[in-house]
Amino acid sequence: MKLLVCISKAPDTTSKIDFTDNNTKFNEAGVQYIVNPYDEWYALVRALELKETLGGSVTTITVGNAGDDAIIRKALAIGADDAVRINAEANDAYYTAFQIAEYAKAGGFDIVFTGKETINYNGSQVGGMIAEIMGLPYISLAEKLDMNGSTATINREMKGGIEVVEVNTPFVISAAKGMAEQRIPNMRGIMAARTKPLQVVEPVACDELTTFTSYSLPPAKSACKYVDADNVAELVNLLHTEAKVI
Repeated sequence: MKLLVCISKAPDTTSKIDFTDNNTKFNEAGVQYIVNPYDEWYALVRALELKETLGGSVTTITVGNAGDDAIIRKALAIGADDAVRINAEANDAYYTAFQIAEYAKAGGFDIVFTGKETINYNGSQVGGMIAEIMGLPYISLAEKLDMNGSTATINREMKGGIEVVEVNTPFVISAAKGMAEQRIPNMRGIMAARTKPLQVVEPVACDELTTFTSYSLPPAKSACKYVDADNVAELVNLLHTEAKVI
């Protein structure tokens, strides 16, 4: 099987978030980036499991600049065979999806994997756009994927239960929690990643459809209030008048 896994970067959750240029740009100074967890833990690892069981290859694809190469190398260290970087900034979901789809069209991939969303923007848009541009079926929020020949049986999360669907390759899928278990790259994988192919491809012409007008931080959390364990009446009053939960 030929498997393509979309990899994106996200700030480490311990990074301090700040904005520049009158709150119109994300300030990357001092930010530590990681592989987006939904891409790494679920999409990439499940693709690797399929390769190990059924044979084939796993390629990762990223829309980004040379600064993203370290993130890409981590995906290679986990076990991907090779990687592609579209040499462009991933500022717009449609632009990103278009670049990936244009590359994937000529690649003959059986499955295109994405994480269900990125942890910094939570847009959950790219996977569906890739499928539309390529004219392929799309299964979102998948938490289980089994293959029988060219037919996939997929469990996907839905409100109030689980939906089971079948689809033939090729298709696009977004992976959610439950699809696979996180893998930690070992020393052998880290060393091998240094020499694995990383192909840089120039982007194709495509207009960005969205721009960011401003960013803002959420309101600061108020200080904690402590109530004496014996003063139940005061606790009830605070929950009712201030927290408004009762």
